[in-house]
Amino acid sequence: MDAMEKAKNILTSNKFVRVVLWLAAIFALGAIVTVLVFGHRVGDAPVNNSVQEEALVVNVTAGDTLSKLLSDQGLGHNDINAIAKVLKSDAGITGLRADRDKIEFVRNGTENSPSKITVVPGPWRRVELTCDDSGAWKCNAVDIERDTHLVYRQGEILDGDSFYLAGMRADIPAGILAEVYDLLAFEMDFERDVRAGQKFSVVYEENYSNGQRIDNGAVVEVSFDALRGNVKMYRFRKSDKTVGYYDPNGNGAIKSLKRTPINNAKVTSSFSTRRKHPVLGFTRAHKGVDFRAPTGTPIPAAGAGRVVARGFNRGHGNFVKIRHNGSFETLYAHMSKFAKNVKVGTVVKQGQIIGYSGSTGLSTGPHLHYEIIKDGKHVNPMTVKLPAINNLDAENKKKFLEYRETLDKAIAELAKKPGAFIQM
Repeated sequence: MDAMEKAKNILTSNKFVRVVLWLAAIFALGAIVTVLVFGHRVGDAPVNNSVQEEALVVNVTAGDTLSKLLSDQGLGHNDINAIAKVLKSDAGITGLRADRDKIEFVRNGTENSPSKITVVPGPWRRVELTCDDSGAWKCNAVDIERDTHLVYRQGEILDGDSFYLAGMRADIPAGILAEVYDLLAFEMDFERDVRAGQKFSVVYEENYSNGQRIDNGAVVEVSFDALRGNVKMYRFRKSDKTVGYYDPNGNGAIKSLKRTPINNAKVTSSFSTRRKHPVLGFTRAHKGVDFRAPTGTPIPAAGAGRVVARGFNRGHGNFVKIRHNGSFETLYAHMSKFAKNVKVGTVVKQGQIIGYSGSTGLSTGPHLHYEIIKDGKHVNPMTVKLPAINNLDAENKKKFLEYRETLDKAIAELAKKPGAFIQM
């Protein structure tokens, strides 16, 4: 082969090599680009190892117990006991309330037993239970933040009105009206003190969460133009965190006794030194006030105290007598029956049910005969001056008066703008 032929072959061979190298470079570059741009979609894509959680919410109904609901979800005896124990010790939950509480069970994928349990004892609290690797259950109580609005409502008593009807017309919720009634009952007789033309106002809390109204809070202020003058009460939290209601001067507005033990009960016979007895037919003193009440109506204690008498006599029928302090006693007569566990010596709270109305003894029909005895003498429950409790000390009174002034200014602004509210 001559030199010319060899050179030709070498050139051809080098050209082929260059072509091969050039094509290899192109393929390599393409592979790099593919890895950089699409690498997260192919070969090197991360694997999602998370397992989807499944949640089941169970509403507590009549007959449900914690043990039953936990057992229904596959939890064993040891877990049930452990959960009940930690709920009691760490969250103060000893039982479930039908139609109020609910429980949420969370499972990871196909696991039989819940990995997380949440007890919801109300709209403002969640109690979360988790089980660690050792099998021990732990509890974490979470308070849900409230967005509280102060709402102002005012109304007027019209001819033929009751306070309740006038309050409903003023768009005051029934639960708030009941609380207002209980507060004013320390100062007023709703049967005799309510007249057409009287005006009243209420400031109360509405609680919101995520823009939705959940429930109503406490009554913050109430004002009523009663026959004996304006009755006004303010809710105030003292430095020791206890809460009470006070008049504009900072004196305790909640008295030691209520004038009318049964709400919305009509007075059928007033206190009198001379009254013709409906059964005996002759005139004698009527030493209390009679309230019409169907047989079986619960009778609450007008104040805290100790039961000093419980029995039957010809005049009073079944009766209970309570001593409240060194000066005051109350008596409740004509009961159909006594409340359980209310005996001589029993200490009762204000509002605790002590018996049920009836017509035992000298009575022409079911009612409550209510007496207040002061220093051994019968007094008119509707007019006697009752002692206040929970008065403020000097430091708290100063803070209260500053708070009252601020609140009064806010109320004045709300009164000018129906439907407005103050965000706390």
